[in-house]
Amino acid sequence: MKQHRNEITTADLAVWPEFNPTVLAPKERAIFTMRRTAIELYAGGETLKKIESQTHLHRRQLYRLIERCTDTHADGRPFGFRALVRYTHVVGYDRVQPFKAISASGFGAAAGAFELLLQAHPELITWIKEQVKRKRITLHQVSTDGKLRTRLRNLKHAHAGFLSECRKLSIRADEYPFNTERMAIRALSAALRTECLLSFGRAAHLAGASHLKGLPADADQLSPPAATQFLDVVEFDGHRLDLRLKVVVKDPLGFEQQFEIERIWLLVIIDVYSRAVLGYHVSLNREYSRYDVIRTIEAALEPHRPMAFTLPGVGYGPLGGFPSGKLPELGYATWQWFKLDNAKANLSNDVRHALGQFIGCMINAGPPHTPDDRPYIERFFGSIAANLSSRLPGHTGSNPKDIRRALSDPKGNARLHVSLSEIQELLEATMAVYNAFPHDGLNGRTPLEAVEHSVRTRGAMLNWLPDAKRRTLCLMQTPKRVIVRGYLHQGQRPHINFYGVRYTNAMLASTASFLGQELHLYYNSQDLRTVRAFSSKGAELGILTAQGAWGVIAHDLKLRQEIIKLRGRKRLAGALSHEFLQQFIEDKFAKAKGTRRAASELAQTLQTLAGAPTSLSSTMAAGPTSAAVATDADQVLPPPRIEPQRLSIGTGYAGSVWPT
Repeated sequence: MKQHRNEITTADLAVWPEFNPTVLAPKERAIFTMRRTAIELYAGGETLKKIESQTHLHRRQLYRLIERCTDTHADGRPFGFRALVRYTHVVGYDRVQPFKAISASGFGAAAGAFELLLQAHPELITWIKEQVKRKRITLHQVSTDGKLRTRLRNLKHAHAGFLSECRKLSIRADEYPFNTERMAIRALSAALRTECLLSFGRAAHLAGASHLKGLPADADQLSPPAATQFLDVVEFDGHRLDLRLKVVVKDPLGFEQQFEIERIWLLVIIDVYSRAVLGYHVSLNREYSRYDVIRTIEAALEPHRPMAFTLPGVGYGPLGGFPSGKLPELGYATWQWFKLDNAKANLSNDVRHALGQFIGCMINAGPPHTPDDRPYIERFFGSIAANLSSRLPGHTGSNPKDIRRALSDPKGNARLHVSLSEIQELLEATMAVYNAFPHDGLNGRTPLEAVEHSVRTRGAMLNWLPDAKRRTLCLMQTPKRVIVRGYLHQGQRPHINFYGVRYTNAMLASTASFLGQELHLYYNSQDLRTVRAFSSKGAELGILTAQGAWGVIAHDLKLRQEIIKLRGRKRLAGALSHEFLQQFIEDKFAKAKGTRRAASELAQTLQTLAGAPTSLSSTMAAGPTSAAVATDADQVLPPPRIEPQRLSIGTGYAGSVWPT
């Protein structure tokens, strides 16, 4: 008796699933109430004699009910009060005797025969799970009214495979399932259906769903708290501008060449408390990458640098700007929570390292396909579309039949398209004005006023990056591990190979002690002329410079990979040179006339070559871009090749034929 009393207490009853007895018939409800009262009295420490007198329930039946209630249900919880309802099955039927057909049709007395077969041959259980895992069958939901009704497809092939597995296990023809009329096809169908429905995600994918929706937030999963001050929570997302753009390039003679490019990506980080835009980045890639995400984070951390506007009437205005530009103390201020979606670029190891290890903030990706989980950044992109994109020529609209798409169509006139440099200035000005525009959610304050109120009036507790990290933002990325190479018998000094190019410096090249050791490299994907090297023990080896023209000409990772791939495909010898780069740009220029993707790649290449202090003109004696390379209208194309013309010498007579 003491053993049973120790099995159940009042605390145990608190975690049992509740049961609604009003759904039962009056007679069944009275029996259920009597049983529940007996268990509650027993858990409260009442004596068995008093329980029997009050509930008229024998102690043996009470012990049996307690065992039923403490059994584990299929949902992982105890049966609890559900087991007190009469005729409720707590355990399944366990067959003992093997099945033998008792009629000519083979039906009857087969309860539990399939489970007995699986117990005798566990290989069949594994086979059933593999069929579901490999999607050899599909599930079709017939109706959800009342009991769930589903239909399995490809069941015939699955049944044939099941019988083949049974034959491999040496099951005789007079044994189950071969001694039945339909050879256990219905039992197999029930087993497969049960395996499919064990997980909703698996069942949904087998039914044809591409993604899952409506998953409630897990109580154990960390979620960001409500933002009570500036930089408590920030949101990040990328938006592809619904706008057709062009790039304008000048040839050496000063004539403009215009090419339509693909739509660009706008990546933004916005503060939840103040709704202020902290930083942004524009990407020309077809899909933004982890490097673009990290550049956006850097833009939000670094103090804002004012842009020199060239468009008339476009600027910051008297009140517009960015928080780190208006309040200098906000430079390199970090946030507590970073909310983003489940894009692959967002959840890459580099981004996780940058946010979790370098900045030291919490990351919340949120459930997939739920844009409402990041309402402020989504609302901001809606404002960009309403106040900027939809008012410019070349607006694509929300769908091909959108009336705004037809109204803003330039009708093939490329001169009406907005250029790349113009949209960059317009985006800068639009976000600066957005930060100075009153918001209803801020009680009429502007985002910049909300930032100043939180920081200077209420004294928000902020965190900043240490000075050492401010000087080494390249350490934000995960390091690239390389091995120091060098050959003593050839006199080849120590160096490292990084994306097909050799790097070294005076310190590394002057000693042989690093040969064969592993180095950790940190690099800026937008400028690979130099990398920063550290030993495996953490000691800094300084800046390593790329050898040859790779260390002089500004280039990014994408441009290097493209050039090396092209060089390898054409079996070209030698490193980067003026002649190779000239031909490379000429090829891109020729392709840009055909497709928007090629035009985008040309614009990105020219921007990369012009994006560093060392311009192409200062590194080459003469070349395709003899003038300083810049962006958009200042970009210079390679001069056209001048072919010699063949001159023909006539007879020397001019005018009419002399008279004879």
